[in-house]
Amino acid sequence: MQSTDVVISLRNVHKDYRGLRPLRVEHLELCQGESVALMGFDQAGAEVLVNLITGTTLPDSGDVDVFGEATSAITDPDAWLAAADRFGILSDRIVLLESFSVEQNLALPFSLELDNLPVALRAQVRRLADEVGVARAQLSQTVVHLDAESQLRVRLGKALALDPRVLLVEHPNLTLSVEYLPRFAADLAHIAESRRLAMVVMTAEATFASLVSDRVLTLTPATGALTTASGWLRWLTRSIRRAPRE
Repeated sequence: MQSTDVVISLRNVHKDYRGLRPLRVEHLELCQGESVALMGFDQAGAEVLVNLITGTTLPDSGDVDVFGEATSAITDPDAWLAAADRFGILSDRIVLLESFSVEQNLALPFSLELDNLPVALRAQVRRLADEVGVARAQLSQTVVHLDAESQLRVRLGKALALDPRVLLVEHPNLTLSVEYLPRFAADLAHIAESRRLAMVVMTAEATFASLVSDRVLTLTPATGALTTASGWLRWLTRSIRRAPRE
């Protein structure tokens, strides 16, 4: 790919966030249409990395470039808001309105008028629900009555609603039972591929990482180096991905 396709670039990044140690990332580069699963980031570290990539916070040192521009160069609030629309974030930090229906939660990124949705908006919400695996029968249910997987899929729908170019995913498997991990990982990978998203998935689960992306990197916290899996783990990863799903 040409260098103009690079949408995320971190170089020698250091950020002290009052954790056990500062977050360090030696080098990470991601092009449009690529995905990467990152291991070694705990929940707090994952949140810090997302904030650095979106420009919500700036590194203490090092460079974070998104879409060819340093996040430190985005000083105008309107320009930052425009840039933020290019990111979708899948995280349990994204609030769901539990007393509202699934349909209303999925409509919220498009409109604040949630009563008597227009026909066109309702159709748009249904297409989004179909894409992320939310059943039509669930649309009228309140979010509080959904199981953990369905709530995660609603959050995914909200993250994708405004057609982002980058999807940032923070430990999505934490709330899922083991039997649901392969299905959700496969759906997430398919959506990223079909939308040609640049996707960063942070997880502590090696199997989930291997299922959601062909590229799995592990952080060495002391140095910030991101390293690929060993040979035997890559072989195991390929075997898992080729195995038929029930």
